[in-house]
Amino acid sequence: MNSLSRIRRPFTIAVQRLNLRSFSTSLPYFKEEDKLNPTETGSNCSLVHPSAVVHPEAILGQGVSIGPFCTVGASAKLGNACQLYPGSHISGNTELGDNCILMMGAVVGDDIPGRTIIGSNNIVGHHAVVGIKCQDMKYKPGNECFLEIGDNNEIREYTSVHRSSHPNETTIIGDNNLIMGSCHIAHDCKIGHNNIFANNTLLAGHVTVEDYTHTAGATVIHQFCHIGSFSFIGGGSVVSQDVPKYTMVCGERAGLRGLNLEGLRRRGFSIVEIKSLRAAYRKIFMPSEGNLLGIEDRLTELEKDEELGRIPVVGLMVKSIRDSFAEDRRGICKFRPWTGSS
Repeated sequence: MNSLSRIRRPFTIAVQRLNLRSFSTSLPYFKEEDKLNPTETGSNCSLVHPSAVVHPEAILGQGVSIGPFCTVGASAKLGNACQLYPGSHISGNTELGDNCILMMGAVVGDDIPGRTIIGSNNIVGHHAVVGIKCQDMKYKPGNECFLEIGDNNEIREYTSVHRSSHPNETTIIGDNNLIMGSCHIAHDCKIGHNNIFANNTLLAGHVTVEDYTHTAGATVIHQFCHIGSFSFIGGGSVVSQDVPKYTMVCGERAGLRGLNLEGLRRRGFSIVEIKSLRAAYRKIFMPSEGNLLGIEDRLTELEKDEELGRIPVVGLMVKSIRDSFAEDRRGICKFRPWTGSS
């Protein structure tokens, strides 16, 4: 038994050293003869691990770091100071802005017609897949498809973001969004700025999300839905219709549950604005018993109100609701009262 232990111990140490050397999440020490020369990297400041495969036609900015077992395709363009951690891959016509980070196992781009453009200061998490072919049966092989992502986004582990399904469309993600682990953003979605999608938020095709929205975990959003700014979607909700600005929805078939009051406070809405929105919400969705007007008439009545009609945020909420009743939209989530205050 002792002899067996003596044999296994040096073997274990050797394996640990190999793992640390080969799979470190930071770039290891390069010998001078292992470094690619400036003409091969397109920059005199880039570090490329000898096990990485970088196509000679790829364009690398200054200070780019490419770790072990990465691949960079011929049409790729990397901005300054980008970092590719071990086992990450860039393929197809793909452009990364400055200071982007691809964590281990991340895949960006696809060898299909079209383009993936990612702005500056973005993080693509472990094993996330960004800018690949969509899962829409209407997509025709050979068609161009597009994805554009802005700046300062964090796309966490195992998230998938697909390109558009049609040459005339583009999947778009704006700036400063946090997209947590295992989310899915399907073809032709339009995502604005400063949104937070909690884990397992799933967006079907053609979903529009405005700005400063927040989804809790395991949220599912039906195709072609429109999510208004400053709204909140409760965990486990299935959203099959539009969510108006400033509101909160939840439920297996998500219904309106009031205003996103905490979100409005956090975003600096004034006391007057919040009180006005609450009064407007009650007039639209909680009319008095004698009020038999339809929702369109209630919206018109609210616009003519001497006090509330002059408040800009009230006008924006009214417009958000009215727009959802257009022919090409899905209507709004149904009002479902609960015991809490609205």
